[in-house]
Amino acid sequence: MKDRILEALNNVHRALNYEELDSLLNIKTIEETQEMANALEELEDEGEIYHSNKDKYMLFKDSNLVKGTLRVNKKGYGFVEVLDAEDVFVPVDDINSALDGDIVVCEVTETKEDGRREGRIVRVLQRNLSTVVGEIYFKKGIGHIILDDKKLKLDIEIPPKKNMGAVDGHKVVVQIESIKKNQCIGKVIKILGHKNDPGVDIISIVEKYLIKYEFDPEVVEQLDSIPEEISEEDKVGRRDLTGMTIFTIDGDDTKDIDDAISVEKLPNGNYKLGVHIADVSYYVKEGSPLDLEAMERGTSVYLVDRVIPMLPHKLSNGICSLNPDVERLAVSCVMEIDNSGRTVDYEIFESVIKSRIQMTYKKVNKILNHEETPEGYEPYVNDLLLMKELADIIRKAKIERGYIDFETNEAKILVDENCVPYEVKLRDRGPGENLIEDFMIQANECVATHIFYMELPFVYRVHEYPKEEKIKSFLTFVSSLGYNVPSNIKDLSPKSMQNLLHFLKDKKEYPVLSSQLLRNMQKAVYLPQNIGHYGLASKCYTHFTSPIRRYPDTTVHRLLRTYLFKNQMDNDTIKHWEEKLVYVCDHSSERERASVDCEREVEDMKMAEYMEKHVGETFVGMISTVTNFGMFVQLDNLIEGLVRINELNGFYNYQEESQMLIDEKTHNMFRLGDKVEVKVVRASKEEKTIDFEIIRKL
Repeated sequence: MKDRILEALNNVHRALNYEELDSLLNIKTIEETQEMANALEELEDEGEIYHSNKDKYMLFKDSNLVKGTLRVNKKGYGFVEVLDAEDVFVPVDDINSALDGDIVVCEVTETKEDGRREGRIVRVLQRNLSTVVGEIYFKKGIGHIILDDKKLKLDIEIPPKKNMGAVDGHKVVVQIESIKKNQCIGKVIKILGHKNDPGVDIISIVEKYLIKYEFDPEVVEQLDSIPEEISEEDKVGRRDLTGMTIFTIDGDDTKDIDDAISVEKLPNGNYKLGVHIADVSYYVKEGSPLDLEAMERGTSVYLVDRVIPMLPHKLSNGICSLNPDVERLAVSCVMEIDNSGRTVDYEIFESVIKSRIQMTYKKVNKILNHEETPEGYEPYVNDLLLMKELADIIRKAKIERGYIDFETNEAKILVDENCVPYEVKLRDRGPGENLIEDFMIQANECVATHIFYMELPFVYRVHEYPKEEKIKSFLTFVSSLGYNVPSNIKDLSPKSMQNLLHFLKDKKEYPVLSSQLLRNMQKAVYLPQNIGHYGLASKCYTHFTSPIRRYPDTTVHRLLRTYLFKNQMDNDTIKHWEEKLVYVCDHSSERERASVDCEREVEDMKMAEYMEKHVGETFVGMISTVTNFGMFVQLDNLIEGLVRINELNGFYNYQEESQMLIDEKTHNMFRLGDKVEVKVVRASKEEKTIDFEIIRKL
């Protein structure tokens, strides 16, 4: 019946009332009448059709209505994210009780000349809110919640018998039991601790993103069956590489080491690159408590003072970690690469390895920068120099095909034992980091391409082309700055974007322009279909190299074992993975987004906390964003603060197309990329905000 209704509405291309539908479908019996009523209700609940206030039914494509996810800004306005279409801006007054994350029906009320759309929320199809995090306080025995998420405009009451014994100042997790407009009744389901207790601030954000930081009892119990070291039985059928020079390169404090490398020069002048990855799926069996927990988490989460691991430490830091001087099980991808950076031959196999040394980026960079040879690294200098030689060849080949390097900086926040930040600086990135990145990309492409041509179900890491309108808008803005965009930027190909970045490289606004261009790109996700990776200019790509910290990589290893090592490619196996990978990819992408958002919010909070101690001090920064309510200034260490338009000396108007503020009397202007000296006037850890005032333009 549902298919008949959808077909009928699709044929007439207009809204129909109940009687018209009844007649069109030729409904004759009471049973059919009831079936149609039920089907209409289900289609409406599923968001397939819209039931208007005038009691008519229509398809979304036949109306000025769209369905999507509402994303609300702290200021109260929002955007409805619509699949395969431009977002719709929704002003504060038109949110109509919808909340951040809700699936909504939005009426498009205006389409501007540049294609941007504005609308209003007409219905909430699905609430995305089940729990919230905040600080509890009591008034006449009733609990009230000060929400951490300022985008949620909710008044939540906690009845006396539902507060779990919480007291004023406790940070709590609240389950929403009922919601009517913006009035909610809830119950406390977890007390995180007092708001002033060390670490509670970060755990509150972790809870907001539904990130698990404690392992289920079944998982802990299964750890008893995990060995401390590999056995002779584990080695059966594996290639013994323990005699090879294999080592790892990671950060100073890395404990979950999942990739090791080896290299040699072949008599024919080619290079033999080995990328050896921890064989996590050997221990994490499909369907086991460990596997289900890892799948639910999706990824490890890296915060300023801790790592929330995807796998328990007994695996992530123990038997699965490629620690030095111990035998470990691995999956090796050994590639022969010619002098043009092309993989001309390869093998993918199960192996046993023994890392010779746990190197750090900092010490490796000293060798590659020809500064000094740290103690203990002397036997490996030639290997490292050969690796650098190969990495340069691979990187050159990537750039020639269109690889886009945005060269984005990252902030490193240093905290004391009480998780109080005492320094914010840029993360170092040298040739060692680039070398590992290049080798991992080469291995990921090799593995993905092999399975792709076998035409078997697989996990691909994909990155779509950017939307044409966004790139056109960006180019228009670049032109408004007085720059003539060169003719070699003529399409959306990766090569054109690479040319654009190269053109902007020497412009004073480059740091913020490259960041803006990056924001105009699509987000990379996991899919069971291969559509290529735009940013890498790669035709076929996966994630194979980090199975300790990413569930898709663990799944890729499991698929390699199934197809290549066990030779299981029967119809039942293929059907199983075709069905399962849809969920694995979708859920892993969602958990990755939650992880990134959590990490970013923790950083924003800690940066604001750091600047609380610097109120009144002056800094130099660059205008990174201009809006109708002010401008954001980014300091060299990536801390960003807002200069409010109503606190500027003068009468400034916002020029949207050129993204600048102009004083209507003096014609003084502030625009993207301007260097300015600012003073910190306010900073709030709770609000995660920093306010600057302009001292002078530089």
